Amino acid sequence: MPVPILPTLPHYTPAPPTKEELEWAPLPVIDFSDAHTPEGRSALAAQVRDAMRTYGFLYIINHGLTPGQNARVFDIADAMFTQVPEDEKKRLASDFQKTGSYKGYKPRQTWDISGGVRDQIEQYNFHRAVTDPEIQQHPEAIQPFLPELRAFTEHNHFEILHPLLRMLAEGMELPDETFVNLHNFDKESDTSARAMKYYPRSQEEEAQTKNVWIKGHTDIGTITILWSQPVSGLQILCPDGKWRWVRHIDNALVVNIGDGMEFLSGGFYKATIHRVRQPPADQGGCARLGVFYFCMADDDVPLRPRLESPALQRAGVRRRFADERAPTMREYRTGLTSAYGVSKLEKREDGTEEEVIHGVVVKHYN
Repeated sequence: MPVPILPTLPHYTPAPPTKEELEWAPLPVIDFSDAHTPEGRSALAAQVRDAMRTYGFLYIINHGLTPGQNARVFDIADAMFTQVPEDEKKRLASDFQKTGSYKGYKPRQTWDISGGVRDQIEQYNFHRAVTDPEIQQHPEAIQPFLPELRAFTEHNHFEILHPLLRMLAEGMELPDETFVNLHNFDKESDTSARAMKYYPRSQEEEAQTKNVWIKGHTDIGTITILWSQPVSGLQILCPDGKWRWVRHIDNALVVNIGDGMEFLSGGFYKATIHRVRQPPADQGGCARLGVFYFCMADDDVPLRPRLESPALQRAGVRRRFADERAPTMREYRTGLTSAYGVSKLEKREDGTEEEVIHGVVVKHYN
């Protein structure tokens, strides 16, 4: 059979990995080679359970895309910023304060980081359906790549998210499809992919924000899939209370638990606080391009714990709100998305900042 010829575009070349000796988080590495059979998933389920209960983060390798396919995704992601005119970006900008969704472009200097310093992050969120114009219009320069982007979102959803959700269910001694049934590709939800480009900041901005680019937070959804890239910046708050860097592994994924899964699991899996800070000195002045798949439960799913879990019954439920007041996934994600980076936060004595979204206290860590 003839090999399909893909449309051409400029190649994105990231900065090389840092050579600095940083304190790295000791995250477990999960090999997905056998993740698509019941036997293979069962063999991995205990590792995934322990990683997500201890760190809330893990790496996945052998996820099904080659290094070349991975690089192609980053080429397309960079084109979303370098090949699209500014007026078109403005036309396709997200009105997230009104809609509660980041679908579309977010320009730089939208979010307040600290002390009046605003972010230097540009992003483009695209709904997982990709090719349905009724759901989202895309820039002209990206149109030739929509079939590839649709294949990418399907791969994330069916080949990574769903096997992982089955392992998380097994870790709680629940039926395999418990969480899969709450994450349908074709039902209403805001599960989306994102290209996100962080630009260098001035020395004055770095000093005012103590080098923090995105303050410490937990993610809104259930699972976040980050396609690892070499410019360091991501740090997690480890169980001992120390911030540690997340090391880049070529063609690996960095996956973490979000608030939605913490709520659905009754705290059995805990969303871990993480932040983005200025890269190490040998990567100073480099842009940082990230590619993500942000997973949400279906919009109508109440974020209540699965009390039928024997493992949860033994561990004990940790609630952040009463079950009868549980928000739906839509209520929680629209409330938090519309407020993030633009609402007034209440500062606490311990240095954290708080806001309340649908009765849930949401903390930010500087």
